[in-house]
Amino acid sequence: MEKTWRWFGKKDKITLAMLKQIGVEGIVTALHDVPLGQVWTREAIHDLKSYIEQHGMRWSVVESLPVTETIKYGGLDRDQQIEVYKQSLRNLSAEGIHTICYNFMPVLDWARTDLEHPNPNGTTSLYFSWAQFAYFDIHILKRDGASDDWRKRGEEMHRDILGEVAKLKKSMTAADDMRLVENIIVKTQGFVSGNIQEDEARPVDLFRQLLAHYKGIDKDQLRKNLRDFLNAIMPVSDECDLYMCVHPDDPPFPILGLPRIINCDEDIQWLMETVPNPRNGLTFCAGSLSAGAHNDITALAHKYAERTWFVHMRSCHIFPNGDFTEASHLGGRADLIELMKIFEQEEMKRKDNPTTRLLPMRVDHGMTMLGDEKQAYNAGYSFLGRMFAMGQVQGVMAAVDKQLGKINRQQEIYE
Repeated sequence: MEKTWRWFGKKDKITLAMLKQIGVEGIVTALHDVPLGQVWTREAIHDLKSYIEQHGMRWSVVESLPVTETIKYGGLDRDQQIEVYKQSLRNLSAEGIHTICYNFMPVLDWARTDLEHPNPNGTTSLYFSWAQFAYFDIHILKRDGASDDWRKRGEEMHRDILGEVAKLKKSMTAADDMRLVENIIVKTQGFVSGNIQEDEARPVDLFRQLLAHYKGIDKDQLRKNLRDFLNAIMPVSDECDLYMCVHPDDPPFPILGLPRIINCDEDIQWLMETVPNPRNGLTFCAGSLSAGAHNDITALAHKYAERTWFVHMRSCHIFPNGDFTEASHLGGRADLIELMKIFEQEEMKRKDNPTTRLLPMRVDHGMTMLGDEKQAYNAGYSFLGRMFAMGQVQGVMAAVDKQLGKINRQQEIYE
């Protein structure tokens, strides 16, 4: 597999020179300065691609070419925005970039309640607390129907979530409320070309406006909108040799009254069958999928390896009450050793296809450690924590490669 790294462009504090030194082969990035809904020009793509190549690496995957909300909920300018998307795809292909990661999650990308949750070893990780998320929904967002939704969710989880929220209400301060707002809808969103930027003056009000667009949109309607979007872009994918890989929902549950449609085996199978073109594929994010106890990660990897065009190697640990945290890359619910075997074997089947012969893989959501916390890195994207994870995963990869008789590309540093 190709060892890749998510990099946030020329303004990223983590430089390409640093990444070259730690064995990164491919860069996963996007044109983060282009406003949502505008065409990615060939000139801008070429500039960033050339900059990456000057440092001895290649632009392997686009993560993400954002799908605007109007495409997701079916707004009046949906067709226009799909045409914008198609032109960006053509421009990427013209510059030799053929793997596109995207998501179809309404309003929110990934969600966490704590960005610096302490671990027993002194590091910190991202963490999701159902009680704190429910508190945000009920008492900060004040969403209509939130209390009833959380009562039902608590019954499903055999957990008194509303009781926990009531206890939280007695201790939460204005500063605590602001921290939750920043963690849930600002710090995890703005740096990935999200809907809400870090300088937004009234993020909760804007968030409510975004949610309002989805009034009356259920899972079936969102599925239809995704199908329509994919059917519209598949001809461009065929024409331009592009591979589209949807990112699973994170966390893999409906939240905030919003439908989420890529979170389990049934959802993925629906997606593969409803648009059977093999260029309609999956970003296999082991972390997102492992945050749901309903998912058997290894079984999903076996089943969908053939339609996987990009892999996120990470893992989550679920606590007995249902809360979850990012685990060590050698721990948690996702068996990354077994996943490496599955995807390395799949890669071997693709050796005759010049576009897909390397299956890009990146580590994800590393721990914050050894001074990372002083560097103001993007949430979940520390340097030393991800470098540690990359070392773990590179060791697994070398062992699996030897077992499978594959060439270990790390030997190239001596040649």
